[in-house]
Amino acid sequence: MFKFIICFIAGIGAGLGTGFAGMSAAAVISPMLITFLGLPAYEAVGIALASDVLASAVSAYTYGKNKNLDIRNGLVMMVTVLLCTLFGSWVASLVPNTTMGSFSVFMTLLLGIKFIVKPVMTTKEAMAKVSGRKRMEQSVLSGIVVGFICGFIGAGGGMMMLLILTGILGYELKTAVGTSVFIMAFTAFTGAVSHFAIGGMPDLWCLLFCIASTLLWARIAAKFANKASAVTLNRATGIVLAVLGAAILAVNYLR
Repeated sequence: MFKFIICFIAGIGAGLGTGFAGMSAAAVISPMLITFLGLPAYEAVGIALASDVLASAVSAYTYGKNKNLDIRNGLVMMVTVLLCTLFGSWVASLVPNTTMGSFSVFMTLLLGIKFIVKPVMTTKEAMAKVSGRKRMEQSVLSGIVVGFICGFIGAGGGMMMLLILTGILGYELKTAVGTSVFIMAFTAFTGAVSHFAIGGMPDLWCLLFCIASTLLWARIAAKFANKASAVTLNRATGIVLAVLGAAILAVNYLR
């Protein structure tokens, strides 16, 4: 019963973070499973990535159905992110002491505060003014930056994408989140398969509980986000990220 409660609570945080902000479930689920259930870190990350796959996919479907998804440029960024993540991981293996485990946690907290204080109010009309070629070039460059940082530091993929999509590429918030979860579905699948291939199957009940809870709450969050106004979505996203960031910091402190 305790295992179910921990997985359900972890899934709530991960699902809300994914549905509202395209946040990776690994940032929430991993520290919860490691701290409260004593799972090995590698196994916990594998479960978190597996939970991320369906949650990101159903969120992307919901955003796409509401025309809040840029598939073309999302695919370009996804390929670039995957390639540069591998390169970043290789570079990190050559440099000692490069791991910054708290990077994504602080980023989550600060980004949440940013959305509350300075909301993203870009419109789709403003997005349409950017030429297709320029948008493609921006997607490639952004994918290089996000991929390398994720591979080098080992964290922060979803948050980095959301920050770059809204702050640099000028996406309106719903399209940014929709595109982010679209990319995350593929990157999480790749990560989950590699984790299970190398480390074997994880605790089956933890896996099923986390997947089910994350999927449920991601679906709820994505449906709400696509119906909300820009102001409401910015505030909701900011609150969810700020609370999750503070909660993960607290959980990490307990470890």
